[in-house]
Amino acid sequence: MKKYPLLFLPTILILFLLISCTPKAPTPDINQQINQIVAATIMAFPTNAPPPTLVPYPTPTPFDLTGFFCEYHFCIGHPKDVSFFDQQNHTTPSNYSQGVIAAFNGNVFIQLIWQLAPGTTDPQFMLDLIVSSATDTRTGSLDIKLVRGMNVVYTPLTSTATILPSGGAGAWTCGDRVFAWKTYTQQTEAPSSLFEEALAKFTCGQN
Repeated sequence: MKKYPLLFLPTILILFLLISCTPKAPTPDINQQINQIVAATIMAFPTNAPPPTLVPYPTPTPFDLTGFFCEYHFCIGHPKDVSFFDQQNHTTPSNYSQGVIAAFNGNVFIQLIWQLAPGTTDPQFMLDLIVSSATDTRTGSLDIKLVRGMNVVYTPLTSTATILPSGGAGAWTCGDRVFAWKTYTQQTEAPSSLFEEALAKFTCGQN
């Protein structure tokens, strides 16, 4: 048996007492550990994204295009039972700068022409282009008026070249272009009404 010198006995005794008096770590509560793990797991779950904010978008306004022609940077009204078509040669179709379009059925014929004329304020020369000297006769007086800032002229017609003897022709300026319109119908009063309807819906833009 190993013998310790008496000098070390008090030191050994003190260490023993200190070791025996040191508080032991408490035994962990298994239920508490489980609860902590479950809580940490739940906290780690991704949260649901908030619902998207509803953005108010404008609802489309219904717009009836029946009886309404829009092309070549202008729009114009016409009877609902006819449609305009291009009268230009297919190799040189109508465009913004100049054009000829027409619409017809058994009761009405309508023709519209236009050309560039920057700075022009008097559209009467366009009547000379659209009114045929061989078949059309101007009747009544020339009606001159200002419509929504456009200089407008109109004259009633009679024609010998068609089964639609009553007619009318008008011309006006808009932007950098001048326009001329002509119609043949069976009723004497119809041409002026058709012209008013066409002009009421007319708008034009520039390139």
